[in-house]
Amino acid sequence: MTRSVVQIPARRAPVATPLAVALSFLIAGACAAGESTHVHGAPASANTADAVVTLDTLVVTDISPTLAMTFVANTKLPRQPVPASDGADYLKTVPGFGVIRSGGTNGDPVLRGMFGSRLNLLTDGGHMQGACPARMDNSLSYVSPETYDRLEVIKGPQTVLWGPGASAGTVRFERDIPFFDEPGMQFNGSLTAGSFGRNDEVVDAAFGNASAYARVTANRSESDDYEDGNGERVPSAWKKWNADVAMGWTPDADSLVEVSAGNGDGEARYAVRGMDGSQFDRTSYGLRAERRNFDGALDKVEAKLYYNDVDHVMDNYTLRDPDPTSSMPMPMASNVAQRTSGGRVALSWKTETWDLQAGVDARDSRHRKRSAMGRDAYRNVPWTTDARFDNVGVFGELGWNLTERQRLVGGLRLDRASAKDERLTTGSMMPRPNPTAGETRNETLPSALVRWEVQPVDSAIMWHVGLGHVQRMPDYWELFSPTMGPAGSANAFAGIEPERTTQLDVGMHYRAGRWDAWASLYAGRIQDYILFKYSKGMMGATTQAYNADANIRGGELGVEFRPDTNWKLGGTLAYAWGELDDEGPLPQTPPLEARVTASYDNKRWSLGALLRGVTAQDRINPGYGNVVGQDLDDSAGFAVFSLNGGYRFTDRVQLAAGIDNIFDRAYSEHLNLAGNSAFGYPADPVRINEPGRSAWLKLNVKF
Repeated sequence: MTRSVVQIPARRAPVATPLAVALSFLIAGACAAGESTHVHGAPASANTADAVVTLDTLVVTDISPTLAMTFVANTKLPRQPVPASDGADYLKTVPGFGVIRSGGTNGDPVLRGMFGSRLNLLTDGGHMQGACPARMDNSLSYVSPETYDRLEVIKGPQTVLWGPGASAGTVRFERDIPFFDEPGMQFNGSLTAGSFGRNDEVVDAAFGNASAYARVTANRSESDDYEDGNGERVPSAWKKWNADVAMGWTPDADSLVEVSAGNGDGEARYAVRGMDGSQFDRTSYGLRAERRNFDGALDKVEAKLYYNDVDHVMDNYTLRDPDPTSSMPMPMASNVAQRTSGGRVALSWKTETWDLQAGVDARDSRHRKRSAMGRDAYRNVPWTTDARFDNVGVFGELGWNLTERQRLVGGLRLDRASAKDERLTTGSMMPRPNPTAGETRNETLPSALVRWEVQPVDSAIMWHVGLGHVQRMPDYWELFSPTMGPAGSANAFAGIEPERTTQLDVGMHYRAGRWDAWASLYAGRIQDYILFKYSKGMMGATTQAYNADANIRGGELGVEFRPDTNWKLGGTLAYAWGELDDEGPLPQTPPLEARVTASYDNKRWSLGALLRGVTAQDRINPGYGNVVGQDLDDSAGFAVFSLNGGYRFTDRVQLAAGIDNIFDRAYSEHLNLAGNSAFGYPADPVRINEPGRSAWLKLNVKF
């Protein structure tokens, strides 16, 4: 027997906020431990009797929002396409997201055409950053979604609570706290087998009593190279594993102290990069404390410390043989590492008319590197630190209930960010003295938002309109990866300005009877957008980073209709548009994408279908892009059809299966890696085809 993760306040908020919806989802999941139920978008309430409880969907083909701008998903449910190998792969299920592809795993997530640190990515409340200068190991490469309990996505600059720079949105992979009323155990495990040698194993087990608990999560994932729809092999194999343990003390239902530790590693072969990833070592530590339900207005006090260290090796000899005709004919390796540590202290107050969350967070990161020619020769080379970053921010977000059905939300954030250049030389092929060696940049960056939420009396529609402004410090990849900075500057570190985004977000959500429809639209102005220009010369490939102003707009639409208790039909539409001032389209903008789903579920077995259609993209800017990808040429449209099914042996044992790309279509995504030019090794631009027809089978067990 378990008790709920959080205690629900007895007062009801007139309009459901993103936080309230997320907490209600979390509460429902905890109350349903060991049962096959969960809550879909239930409002915060005095007890779970007010929530709409339904049976878990056996196979998820799309993630629907709890609010127009907020998505909360149970990451343990089977999903189609084939269960995700990393965090970016999972985000593809959320309308508006795309992935810059480089092979079978470790793609880079893109939301509404925005990339990199414009997305605030957190795992268990902490930031974890990759180390590769070309983002071979982006943050979500180290995330195994099924070892977490929840994914929360907030689109746009509509929160200031979770760190700096979130101009595109905030993504949080979170684990719940397994409180126990009496000695007991919780278990959730899965086995997955599929085409191209795919096999995954996941174990999530918790043990405890009313005073303490221990939780262990572990996974292993493996796949061979896949074949595209033409039957051609695409270098894309990977192996990964992760293991995390958390131990907590729960002296009462309102208090928690938890310590955690984790480790993981893996390898991945890439289709068009000059090197493969032969090591993805991760070490994580965490400490958190919470106390809630105080007397008076103070509702919660929480504190979090974290330490994340990634040690990544790229080479051209572990997963391939060096090509004597290439620009890297001899065995060579590059070892990079990024250590990120930080913390957060926040307090929450709540009354009948207002609620406030305020606090301070801090983050420190150090980037190191070493490299050498020869097999494993890098191990004998000393580390050198090339960059240090620090950020301290204070934040507050206030919600005010104007009337019974109207709510005003406002947020302010102020960050003090610094970056230090510790490179003595620059340039990989012909090193030269670094003109900014030892220099430190300091920036003071404000962010703010205001949002009006309305749910008219006796109306099934809830809508919001919000205006947000974010100023973002250039990240490691923008300051240290480019060959050159803006014209007239010594380098990118000296010349790149912070990015400033002002965006209007409008959304509506309609729920009535058999219908559920939503829309999330945006329009923004980006000043000093950080852009990359790619070129080739006598000395090889070069990249120039500079600032340009841009306009963006687009949105996502969705509808779901239930003809009867068993059937569900749905569809989503996502579109992003961007234009640089006087320089043409914003590069690396995904094309229009539509998804149509249909499913039948009679509580014992289910059948489902997914049709994904993507239009051609001719709004391109050849030679321009970001640190990972650049626009190549026009991309063709495509449509992919997939089927799935499932069977519940009991509420605790479920079997799911699927066939992706059932017609074996040969196609490639518009967002696609163009080669390894960020390292200085020229590569012919090439699009990577996606997997052809593939089947998978997944067994879930929980108790």
